[in-house]
Amino acid sequence: MPVTDPVALTAELIRCRSVTPTEGGALMLLEGHLTEAGFTCHRVDRGGVSNLFARWGAKGHGRTFGFNGHTDVVPVGDTAGWTVDPFGGEIRDGLLWGRGATDMKSGVAAFVAAAIDFVTETPPDGALVLAITGDEEGDAVDGTVALLDWMATEGEYMALCVVGEPTSRETLGDVMKIGRRGSITAYFAAQGVQGHAAYPERAKNPLPAMARLVTRLSGARLDEGTAHFDPSTLAVTTVDTGNAAANVIPGVCHATVNIRFNETHSPDSLTDWLRAEMETVAGETGISFALETRVSGDSFLTPPGDLSALVARAVEAETGRRPEMSTSGGTSDARFVKDFCPVVEFGLVGKTMHQVDERIEVAQIETLKQIYARMLADYFANS
Repeated sequence: MPVTDPVALTAELIRCRSVTPTEGGALMLLEGHLTEAGFTCHRVDRGGVSNLFARWGAKGHGRTFGFNGHTDVVPVGDTAGWTVDPFGGEIRDGLLWGRGATDMKSGVAAFVAAAIDFVTETPPDGALVLAITGDEEGDAVDGTVALLDWMATEGEYMALCVVGEPTSRETLGDVMKIGRRGSITAYFAAQGVQGHAAYPERAKNPLPAMARLVTRLSGARLDEGTAHFDPSTLAVTTVDTGNAAANVIPGVCHATVNIRFNETHSPDSLTDWLRAEMETVAGETGISFALETRVSGDSFLTPPGDLSALVARAVEAETGRRPEMSTSGGTSDARFVKDFCPVVEFGLVGKTMHQVDERIEVAQIETLKQIYARMLADYFANS
């Protein structure tokens, strides 16, 4: 019986120029393979973004294993810096090269290959769902969110879900993610009065007030961390007046702050704290401030249990390593899936994601398929 090659499938996907939000033929390619294997496929398009839902087995079956991932990639940047064609899918020196090789066309190819071979060789008493988006690297408004909205409307179901993001730190199998920190970005504007630098008494400089605010914020310790999360962090990312003249006191100063937070906080509690700090500085300096915030995702945790144990057993069986349960890193689409069903993330070593000459070991892709296949076999054997 033919075996689906995850390396060849990854190379095919890399050759699809699917820079967010362009589909680039990647979902069409997967849809063809999955349909041929007996999956029922639906394209879920919203807001100019294409997504793919695929199910093998009965709709709404209580034993439904889900995979989630994305085929969109970040831009390649300056192509002159690449030593290979970013969309060539070239294999050289035991490595597969190209944009998306690590993040995360390899992960998608591995779970698609595992799913196809599993239902072909050992059809389970249950169902498999693959939710694959083209909008993870962008605003993520019309990607996995659109898929989950559609699934809820259509009565589709997942008992659990594994997101195939590159989670491993140094060696395949050393880390899985059981949660993620939340992310909130704060945009401050300090309003002063523009004037001549030689007559500061006639102006009202907002810069010292903004400097005081960002110093207060960057010096604050938000919490001590929790059982599964490191302490929350705050980074000042910009302070700007747009002032090109050395002899002009600016009238307005802007600053941006990003907070990565654990379950000690919520977006509302952090917004309240930021506003209180801002108002304190406004009272001390007489400068008026404005604040806007944007939440990229709330913190979440899938408590260690049956799903994390299933993933850990499969990883250890195939690699000999018991993965650390981590909540580190940025956000991922797991922050949306967690509202639908329990979710854990596991995938390749992510050292070169988003870099020039992005690449991954061919052997890792092959092992990752085996790990996903073992997850499926163990899940349906024990359900």
